[in-house]
Amino acid sequence: MQTRPLGNTGIQLPVISFGASSLGAEFRAITLDEAMQSTRVALDLGMNFIDTSPFYGRGMSEILLGMGLQDVPRDSYLLGTKLGRYSDIHFDFSAKRVEESVHVSLQRLKTDHLDVLLLHDVEFVSLPQIWEETLPALLKIKQQGKARAIGFSCYPLKTFHTVLDHIEDDIDCILAYNRYTLQNTTLETDLLPRLKTKGIGVIGAGPFSARLLTQAALPAWLKEPGEVKAAAREAARACAARGVDIAQLALQFACSHPDISTSVAGSANPDNIRKWAEWIKQPIDKELLAEVLAIFEPVKDIGHIEGLPENN
Repeated sequence: MQTRPLGNTGIQLPVISFGASSLGAEFRAITLDEAMQSTRVALDLGMNFIDTSPFYGRGMSEILLGMGLQDVPRDSYLLGTKLGRYSDIHFDFSAKRVEESVHVSLQRLKTDHLDVLLLHDVEFVSLPQIWEETLPALLKIKQQGKARAIGFSCYPLKTFHTVLDHIEDDIDCILAYNRYTLQNTTLETDLLPRLKTKGIGVIGAGPFSARLLTQAALPAWLKEPGEVKAAAREAARACAARGVDIAQLALQFACSHPDISTSVAGSANPDNIRKWAEWIKQPIDKELLAEVLAIFEPVKDIGHIEGLPENN
């Protein structure tokens, strides 16, 4: 598996990483066997960075990962979790909860340290709290050796820049989801230049953009506007006409940028994970890519509102 450096952290990440949100049964009911197999298959195929959060399954993802990784040497994989978001409506970025959350996550994951620790979806709270209260607590966790690299995640570009204005000299990395895809490349055009100058590592997530860039039926909870969904269906048909699953093109594209350390993709289906590992070994079809990018051009970079209105 090809790897890339995570900014200036000294950590090397695989170009595709295992997202463990599905282990929390976020999208469908799963079996214990599926959870265990998915984790082991991902590691066997070189996806040795695992991304999770206490939000995923309200703790279930971390618990099942802790079970699945029990007999795996800790130095053979990299582990990232988050804090601050605990349900659809429960957000707590207080200093007290930072310490408590990390303590609980380490117990669930059965480890004494995290390789990456992120503030999860900061756009849902009043932002000054992040640099006034949360960051000092996060830096303390790092100083204690409980996290090697720290950072934050969110969706709105405005939030990224506002928070970076105050903490970019103190963090190691960020995670941006649905921001480097066939339809939306704002991570590259809007954020990467700033992050690269500071040596801040970049973790991409959501290569399939919440199923938008797959052949699957679009879920009711997908927030993208109708014109974006229509373009995605057209792009999927164009790929199918050439005998290609649009998800393959989407994953290859998301993993292709040299300045994005990794792209996090999640599934509790071991067959999907095996398929992804095969897809990224294959050269991208540049002619098909050009056709698909042309389809998305009228709706390029159109996103949605996420979190507090003032943070968008």
